[in-house]
Amino acid sequence: MMCRNLSCKTPRIITQRAVIVLAILFALSGAALADEINAKQTENEEAGREALPYRDRIIVSDKLAALPIDEDDEESSDSLQRSMHVEWIAHQSRQGDVETREAGIAVGGFWETENWGSFSADGVLFYGDQDNPYTDGDAWRGSATLWQRGLNMPGGWQVNNGLGVLNTPLPNLLREQYRFFLPSVPMLGVSSEWLQRDDGLQIQASAGRGGVYAGARLNGFESGDGSVASLGAQWGWAPGFTGAFSLLATDGRIVPDDQGLPQFQNGETRALLFGNRWQGLHDSFTLNLQASDNDSLQATGAWLDARANRGRFTHRYGIFYLEPDLAWGAFPINNDVSGAYYRLDYQRARWSWNGSLDRIDSISGNGFAGWYSNGYVRYQANPRLGYGGGFSMRESDGASAQTAQIFIDRQWRMGQTRFQYDQAHDSNSANSWQIVMDHSLPLKQGARLSISAGIGEVANDAVDTTRTATVAAYGGFDVGDGFSIDGTVRWNHDDGPDSSRSLDANLALQWKLSSHWSLLGNLTASRGSQRSPFVLDPLGNPADFQALPSSRSMYLSLRYDFNAGKSKFILGGSNNSGSGRVVGTIFLDENGDKVRSATEQTAANITVLLDGRYTVRTDQQGRFEFTRVAVGKHTVTIVPDNLPLPWFVDEDNLQQLLEVEVRRDTVMNIPATRQR
Repeated sequence: MMCRNLSCKTPRIITQRAVIVLAILFALSGAALADEINAKQTENEEAGREALPYRDRIIVSDKLAALPIDEDDEESSDSLQRSMHVEWIAHQSRQGDVETREAGIAVGGFWETENWGSFSADGVLFYGDQDNPYTDGDAWRGSATLWQRGLNMPGGWQVNNGLGVLNTPLPNLLREQYRFFLPSVPMLGVSSEWLQRDDGLQIQASAGRGGVYAGARLNGFESGDGSVASLGAQWGWAPGFTGAFSLLATDGRIVPDDQGLPQFQNGETRALLFGNRWQGLHDSFTLNLQASDNDSLQATGAWLDARANRGRFTHRYGIFYLEPDLAWGAFPINNDVSGAYYRLDYQRARWSWNGSLDRIDSISGNGFAGWYSNGYVRYQANPRLGYGGGFSMRESDGASAQTAQIFIDRQWRMGQTRFQYDQAHDSNSANSWQIVMDHSLPLKQGARLSISAGIGEVANDAVDTTRTATVAAYGGFDVGDGFSIDGTVRWNHDDGPDSSRSLDANLALQWKLSSHWSLLGNLTASRGSQRSPFVLDPLGNPADFQALPSSRSMYLSLRYDFNAGKSKFILGGSNNSGSGRVVGTIFLDENGDKVRSATEQTAANITVLLDGRYTVRTDQQGRFEFTRVAVGKHTVTIVPDNLPLPWFVDEDNLQQLLEVEVRRDTVMNIPATRQR
């Protein structure tokens, strides 16, 4: 008869532990006796000998035999340290009746020098036969960028230079906008930035030909007929005061065509932006003044942003006045609005909440005028349970809209789960609602899986209700140190007048064939449309629900990594230090929980800086990677120049401090958010 309770096992456990303790005591007593005998023998041998003086006995490192050279650390006779990679790429896709083929080569790398700072380069050259707004038929396309960063000059200056496909720069003060966002202009040209380390002076200049990024899967660049030039500076002109300005001149304007694709129009734009900030211990005020001349359409604008920190409370408030036809370069920006806003944030160990109120008026009388408010609250009841909700309201003459959501986050032995309920209503439609469940499973190291499921209704007074159901999954696994698979799949089924039945799948694999060679592959298939009816933005355009044609694609890349120099190149440290890897993803955070769910998309072609010196861009999956990063603290900076509006990366995520451990991956998932 077997016993299933603890009392039956107790005698056996006590007996086993007693035997172990006796064995340990016997071994220790034997060792002590042996030490005593040896000590007496040594004492007898040295009794008649004169005691010798104490002498250090050390191991001289240069007398040690050299360790065998690892394949990853083979030496080269060349003393210049560098890290490079070359990729041979092939891509084929079909979207609707349009078939696209691309094949080419991509290169990239880092160089560290003693006198010229660090160099970063990336480029791609490919041949494609896809249709695009700028080139008909088969054509060679490509892009290349070379960065030189950290070049020390006399007088305490440090210089950063760029050549190739770039974005027009902005001084730090003007880039750190809270309420309004100014897009940068892609161009083919040169850029230079001079930094005075002693007094914080920053000078920037750039010039080139404007254009847009092109290519179905490979990021080429198509230049337009116009030119682009910018000049900017930032300086601290008094204790606590910082001033900055930027002048941007463009020939040609980028506007969407009938299919929503960017196209050039003739025209000239001249824009000037000036900013001034006072920064105190707990308060700050920033005044921005802007003027533009767009094909003789002159306009001005001004906005004041203020911040006050009061313990756990953060107050933000401001006023704005942006005349009609106000422009910044070749892109449209917020204009024809005036008003004021107020934000309040509260953070504590368990509580976090925020609220906002905007009053907006149309200067011309042709735009939105009314009130806009939203709020969010979250309570962390215990380490495993949190819940909260949010709302948005928009009220104007003759039109109103509201959204609301509640959610519960639960962490348990099967992983982390979020249940969320959304509801939307406006003056022209009946209630629309959606219930979503997101769950992340706690798998072993090297495996990951998140699933999402949702049901809802999209209602409109003009047509019958459309019911929708969605199921999605995102995950992957690593097979050893050299093979990994990641993928996403999303299925959507609608039933109603605006129904669409869609299936999206994405499978990516990475196979490290050797220390230098690796194979990357990607398969995608998509059909149907995407739907997001619960977003309110009074200054943005309403969501456009349009059907997307079915598509499928295949991507294959063979990559060779090359390292040369006295020792293998280590980013941000000495070449003999330990190293790890920094990998990350930038994604569009639809539900605002800062965790990537299975239904959320990624952001491509976003610039990422490591320690302000080494530059990479996110790929089509929103991923970036820095290999062989020195162990220790590093800074990762996001430059969201190519992030699609109205998405933005908040100031807490624009620059992050991280710790790299030896032979480990430091993983970063960076959310981009938008007004809800």
